[in-house]
Amino acid sequence: MRLAPALRHRDFNLYWFGVVFSQIGTRGTVAANLYQVYEHTRSTAVTGLVGLAQAVALLVLSPLGGAYADRLDRRRLLQVTQVVALVVAATLAVVTEAGRATTVDVLGCVLLTTAAATFDQPARQALIPAMVPRDELPQAFALLNPSRELAVLVGPALAGLFIAVHGPGLMYAADAGTYAVLVVILGLIRTPRLVGQHQPIWQSIRDGVAFVRGRPLIWLMMSLDLSATLFGAYRVVLPALALDVLHAGPTGYGLLSAAPSAGALLATYLVFRVMGRWRPVGAVLLAASAGYGLATIGLAQSRWLAVSLLAGLLIGACDAMATTIRQAAVQLETPDAMRGRVSAIYQMASRGGPALGDLDIGWLAGLMGPVTALSVGALVPIAYAGLHALRGSGVSRYRVDRDAARQESVTA
Repeated sequence: MRLAPALRHRDFNLYWFGVVFSQIGTRGTVAANLYQVYEHTRSTAVTGLVGLAQAVALLVLSPLGGAYADRLDRRRLLQVTQVVALVVAATLAVVTEAGRATTVDVLGCVLLTTAAATFDQPARQALIPAMVPRDELPQAFALLNPSRELAVLVGPALAGLFIAVHGPGLMYAADAGTYAVLVVILGLIRTPRLVGQHQPIWQSIRDGVAFVRGRPLIWLMMSLDLSATLFGAYRVVLPALALDVLHAGPTGYGLLSAAPSAGALLATYLVFRVMGRWRPVGAVLLAASAGYGLATIGLAQSRWLAVSLLAGLLIGACDAMATTIRQAAVQLETPDAMRGRVSAIYQMASRGGPALGDLDIGWLAGLMGPVTALSVGALVPIAYAGLHALRGSGVSRYRVDRDAARQESVTA
C-alpha cells in the first residue's frame, strides 16, 4: 500500500499524534461539562450556557489569538496554551472530586479553557503548512481532520464510561494528562521560525480582517459552516435525547456523543480520495452540508437508540467531508504570514458557531422540546446548501487545482 505523501514527514506525524491524543481529553471534557451541567439543573437552556461561555471567549479573543500566532513562535505559543488548559482541567478535577463543583464553576472553567484555545487553534492550523509542502496540504487536512475524529470518538465514549464508573472528575484528570503529553510532543518537533510582524497589534488585526474581506470564497465558506453549526447544533440536546427521549442513561449518552466521530472515521478513505483526486470539490461540499442537515433531523426524530446511532454516524461522515474541504480551501487561499489571523477569523465561525448553536438550540429546546428545536434548525443547512447549488455560487464552482499548487510549492 502506497504511503500518503504527508505521512513521510516526521514532524507532521508527531504533530498528528499529539493533536489526536490531546483531543481525546478535550472532547471528553466537553461531553462531561454538558452532562454535569444538565445533571445539576435538568435544563437544556442552562446547559446551553456551556456554549455561551465558549462563544464569549471565541468571539472576543480570537482576533487577538490570530495576531499573536503571526507574531510569535507558533510552536512555543501552543506549548503555553496547553499548560494553561492543563492547570484549568486539573483544578476542575480537584473541585469536582471534592464534591464542591457548581454549575458556575463548570462554566468558568469552560470559559478559561476556551480562552486558551483561542490562542491555540489559529497557531495549530497555521503550523501545518510549515510541516508539509503546499501541494500536499489538501491531503494533510484530509488525514488530520478525520483522524482527529478518533479522539472525538474515544473522548465522549470515555467520558460516558468515566461518569458511569466514578463521575466527571476522572475525565477532567485524564484531560490534564493529555495536555501534558502534547506539551512534550511540541518540544520534539522542529519547524522554521516565523518572521514575526512588528506592526502595532491592532493594525495587525485590521490587516487580517481586510485580507479576509477581500476574499469572498473565505466568507462563503464561513457562512456555509455557520448554517450548519448555528442551527444544527445537536450536541447540546444529546443529554436530553439520551436521558429523556431514548432512556439510554449515561452509557447511551456516551455512545451518542461518540457516534458522529465514528462516522467521520468510517468516511476517512472517501474524504482522502476526494481531496486527492476530485478537483471540483465545491459540489461535494454542498452535498455534504445538505446531508448533515438531513442526518441531524434523523437524529432528532428517532425513538430507538440504534437508529439514533446510525444518524450520528451519517452526521459525522458529512461533517468530516465538509470540514476538510473548507479548511483546506482557507489555508490554500492564504499566504503564510497571514495564516494565524485568517485562521482566527475563520475559527470565529468554525468554533464560535457550534458554541452559539449550543446556546440558541438549547434555548429553543427549552421552549419547544429538543426534538422539535433540532428538527427545525437542521432545515437551515439543507436550504442554504440548496440555494448555493441553484445559484451556481463561488462555492459550487470551487476546485482544488493540485497541479497549480504543486507548481507554486516548487517555485516558492
